[in-house]
Amino acid sequence: MDKSIVLIGFMGAGKTTAGELAARKLNTGFIDIDLEIEKEFGMPTTDIFKKHGEKAFRTYEKNIIESKCTEKRQVISLGGGAFMDEGTRRTCLDSTIVIFLDISWEAWKKRYELLVDTRPVLQDRDLDEIKGLYSKRRVLYADHHYSILVDDLTPDETADKIVELYLHSGKKN
Repeated sequence: MDKSIVLIGFMGAGKTTAGELAARKLNTGFIDIDLEIEKEFGMPTTDIFKKHGEKAFRTYEKNIIESKCTEKRQVISLGGGAFMDEGTRRTCLDSTIVIFLDISWEAWKKRYELLVDTRPVLQDRDLDEIKGLYSKRRVLYADHHYSILVDDLTPDETADKIVELYLHSGKKN
């Protein structure tokens, strides 16, 4: 099995944490797209949004995702908004195994305080606005190969499920 895994889901679903653990278990590389972008710009995502705007961020994000999806046997964590772009969705679905880390609104709200300061799209939005964003993105996340409900899972349990799905997908090909 040479395909890479792409993890999608709303911010705070655990894509980076579980993705790093899954990569270790599979003995593969791990790529966090947001961290790659931060390295390129030399600043945190929140500062990129403030200084360059969301459009510049999304353009760079799309380009780096297209580049990384061609790599073999990687676990790639996408930012929560990356899948909004049709081209990015197509690239991921056509060339990788896309796993949706699904988190319910109720479970997500419990993580809100941990996320608000580091997620630029949460800045200056109330919970009703964030719930609207959550609902809008869930429609796009429905386009995936596999999903894992993470509400009651530890990061390690989520990583085990990612590994299991990845190994299972190789048997189907």
